[in-house]
Amino acid sequence: MDESFESWENERRTLMARKISELGLAIAGTRVEKMIDQLYTELAAKSLSFRPPVYLTDQWGCPDGTPLIGVPFYLADPRLEKIEDDFAEGIESENESMRFMRHEAGHAFNYAYRIYDRADWRQTFGPYSRPYRERYKADPFSHEFVRHILGWYAQKHPDEDFAETFAVWLTPGLDWKKAYGNWPALKKLEYVDRVMRELASEAPEVPSPTEDDLPVEAMRYSLEDHYRDMADSIPVSDSDIFDGDLRNIFASGEESPNGERADEFLSAHRREIVGRISYWTGEGAHSVRDFLNLLRKRAGILDLRVRGLEASTLIELTAFGTAVIMNYRGSRTVSSRTRNR
Repeated sequence: MDESFESWENERRTLMARKISELGLAIAGTRVEKMIDQLYTELAAKSLSFRPPVYLTDQWGCPDGTPLIGVPFYLADPRLEKIEDDFAEGIESENESMRFMRHEAGHAFNYAYRIYDRADWRQTFGPYSRPYRERYKADPFSHEFVRHILGWYAQKHPDEDFAETFAVWLTPGLDWKKAYGNWPALKKLEYVDRVMRELASEAPEVPSPTEDDLPVEAMRYSLEDHYRDMADSIPVSDSDIFDGDLRNIFASGEESPNGERADEFLSAHRREIVGRISYWTGEGAHSVRDFLNLLRKRAGILDLRVRGLEASTLIELTAFGTAVIMNYRGSRTVSSRTRNR
């Protein structure tokens, strides 16, 4: 066994057993600090005086009603990034991270100034009191909403609609008037532009994160427990429920005796498949990875083989997986208002 690999595995086991609160995580000197600097530079370019405080927590989010930006703790340590990469089959790029930062800044501004209480906000985005559902059915053809982060996220709730609109408005180098010139969503962007000009010089007071906001100091459980709790598998009552679909995508051993084993193909391309499905559906990578693992196990049991070109098989798998996840999301009505993404 390679010594560097063995050394990393030993370090990984040690990290997984430690409490997150004891890892000594801080923002200074990390990529998170660079992201904050970039966000504040963008806010300054818009002449906004408010600088939402940023803290490390379990995931991207803005505590409901509190103008704080939570950033995943693993982005503050390259070793933890590597562990997250193993579990989620990928981590945020710099571009993706800034998209999330702008989105969460939108929530922070909304909460800091209580813009959602304004009658014109409700007329533009809808009632803030609308039930908040973790999984929602989106209309990919709608021009009523901007497109910013994955999964047509602006359609989730009026609060998310505002945050996404703010993020598009804030994005440097984007001519939003031109990009959304023929869309009804332009009125929302014009609203954000007008209101931000009104509030530009006001700097509201912001509380520090409390234990309820789950800063890393309050995460008194192990990294292993964190990933166990993060698991949100799609409920499957019968493990063979997708066998018919798999037989349509792949060939049997008799049909393609020399073809690559389907389970090995799924393992080799798991990052690409999980990444694409997660991107287009908005479902967490952990859930999509569990779904793919189910497909891989069943493909092995059925002794299925790749029958055609690699590229066409990947396209078909991604389309199939996206359809399953989107239908699952549309059928779920679980409500939550503890944290916005």
